[in-house]
Order: sequence, then structure tokens, then C-alpha cells
Amino acid sequence: MVIRIGAQEVGSSVSQLVHDLRHVLEPDTAIRLKERRANKLKDYLTMAGPLGISHLLLFSRSELGNTTLRIARTPRGPTLNFRVQNYSLCKDIMNSLKRPRSGPNDFLVAPLLVMNNFLTSDSERERLGDKAPPKHLEKLVTDMFQGLFPPIQPHTTPLHTIKRVLLLNREPPSEENGSCTISLRHYSITTKITGVPKAIRRLYAAEKLIGSREKKKSALPNLGKLQDVADYMLDPSAAGYTSASDTEADTDAEVEVTAPVRQKVLSRREKERLKAGEEPSNARASGSKPRVEKRAVKLVEIGPRMKLRLTKVEEDVCGGKTMWHEFITKSKTEVQDLEKKWAQKNKEKEERRRIQKENVEKKRKEKAEKAGVDDEEDEGEGMNDEEMEDFEDYDMDDDVWQDAADAGEDGEEEMDDE
Repeated sequence: MVIRIGAQEVGSSVSQLVHDLRHVLEPDTAIRLKERRANKLKDYLTMAGPLGISHLLLFSRSELGNTTLRIARTPRGPTLNFRVQNYSLCKDIMNSLKRPRSGPNDFLVAPLLVMNNFLTSDSERERLGDKAPPKHLEKLVTDMFQGLFPPIQPHTTPLHTIKRVLLLNREPPSEENGSCTISLRHYSITTKITGVPKAIRRLYAAEKLIGSREKKKSALPNLGKLQDVADYMLDPSAAGYTSASDTEADTDAEVEVTAPVRQKVLSRREKERLKAGEEPSNARASGSKPRVEKRAVKLVEIGPRMKLRLTKVEEDVCGGKTMWHEFITKSKTEVQDLEKKWAQKNKEKEERRRIQKENVEKKRKEKAEKAGVDDEEDEGEGMNDEEMEDFEDYDMDDDVWQDAADAGEDGEEEMDDE
């Protein structure tokens, strides 16, 4: 759940950043979540359990104008405090690209998480000395980011459904301070057939558009003024190619994938021949092998982009004991004093809970006793057995009608007198 603390105070840019980050975590987060000024952190923690929320991402802005991101694991922490040094929104990334890309089906599956340089090597630790961040801290940060996304099983997860990549790159720590700075990038995965001329790729793309509802006339090549298809393939003015360099696609990598192959449905006679061990008349249609083709994989950034600097790690959800701080270093004596204070604070907290629980049980018992006394008083005010027998023998219907008749006679006498 990605929320804003002080929804009216963070500003429009941070509000748009929250909206963009929700799209990054899609479909495992609430996209149309609306915060109110009266909502507190306790309200979100109360609803985290029934809704099955595993993490809270809290954006806030300090009095000095610094934007802060806190990632907390519910219900017992820990909490990572980041300072957002700089960020770029999705609309800024789209405006900077010549050919932006964002498909509607790209957000149906969680992105593929790629983490780089999160663990410091032993040689790097020797170079930094005491300024190097602890190993357990790096492991904690790694586990926190991995927990934001569902795990991917290569043997069961269809890889063609993964359309996005989230890259988290930790910058090398400097010698001045062993800070943990993380760069966040969000990309969309695109694939193209490689090893073929550009003109053939255009024809291949035009073939896919034929028969579709959303047909684009601009994507179809115009061959009306040409006498031969070779003029389109070889003439540079017709968007063809003249050298081998034009056949290479602008790509990050090339992979081999299995292309779908259409197979003909066998008739009953051909199926009988297969059972008998004979080769059917159309052997290619019955036993065709899958075709392997090379595809160029390219990553197109869709945003947002953030640079996060880890400043503090807390034990609980946004209010526990400080496990690590970038700017403040405590001595062993100060750490022991803080441990005693936190132990005393937890003890007082448990005592308050015990007293509160006893008060609740006492009130419930008093309420139950009071309800029992009221029931006994109601029973005491009722009729005894003899009165009940007389009441059952009493003919109510005759008396009621008689009273009504008497009332009617009295009313007639009064009107006669008038």
C-alpha cells in the first residue's frame, strides 16, 4: 500500500510520484486509494491485517522540504527510512523519449526485479574499514525489496507474460561515508525479430495488423507507385536498405525463442496411419518441429525514476528502536543505556495493556451482573400462579365489547343532551 502522510501537505509533484509508484507495484496494490487529512498511520495499520497488506510505503515531506520514503513491513516492522534525493515522474520520462511505449497489458503481471551491487565484497569492506555498512543491514535491505514483489518460478511462470523490469542499482559507497544510495529505474520490455532487413520487418508488422480491429494505415507500406517489390527492398528512398548495417536492430541483447508454428488438424485416416506406424500424407503438418528464431530485446524506460539514500533503520513500524543511523553513531555505553530504556518502556507498555485488559473484563462482568439483576426484577414484578389462573379464566372479549357498547351509549346520550 503506497500512501501519503499529510496528503494535503506533500504537494502535487509528490502526489503524482505516489501515483506512478503504485503503477510500478501493480497489480499487487490499490491504484485508486484516496487518503484523507484525518487518516493517521494507526488507521492504515489497523486495516493492513484484514486486507492482507504486507508492506507500507509512506511518502512525506519535512518542514525543510525534503521528501522522505519509509518502507515498513507489517505488522511488526522493520522500517527503512530513505531520503528521496531526486526523482523524475513518468510524464517527464515520456516527454524525453522520441518513441515512448506503454501498453495496457504491461501492468497485468508484476515486474521482474533486478538488483545489482547490494552486497559489499570483502575487498571493498577492507578499503572502507569502519565506514562500511554492516552485513546484516545489507541483507535486511535486500529482503525488504524482494518482499515487495511475488517470487517468480522459472519452471511454472510464463515468461512471455512478464512485460516490465524494475532495476535497483546500489551505487558504490564512498570513502567519506559508507552511505547506501539506490537508483530505481522502471523499464518496459520490447522484442523484435533480428537478422532480417528493415523492409521485411515492416512487412511482418503489417501482416499482424491485417484483420485486426485497430488497423493503422500509416503502418502499411505503399507499393502502388512501384513496379517491383525489389524496388521497395533495395531503394533507400522507399525506406529500404543499402548496406548490411541497416539490418541490425537497436537492441540491448539477442535471445533465441521458440516461435509458434501452425499445425494442420489430422483427419481420421491420417490418425489411423500414425497408429499403424505409417507416415501420413502431410508429414510436415503432423510432426512439425517448433521454429526457433532470434529476437532483439530492448528496454524502454517508462518511469518513474528515483534516487534513494538510506538514512535510518527502525525495529518497529515507524516508531521503534533505531537499529542503524547514517549520521549518528552511539558508543557501547550509550547503546546499553538505550537498551535499558527500551526494556523499561516495553515493560511499562505491557503493564498498561494488562491493566486495560483487567478493566475491560471488570466492565463486562459488571454489565453481565446488572443484566441478571434486571431480569430478576422483571420476573418479580410479574403475576403469580393464582393471578395467572384468574387471568386465563377471565373472558376478555365479552368485557371489551361490553365496554365499547357502554361507551357508545354514553356518547349517544351526550349528543341527545346537546
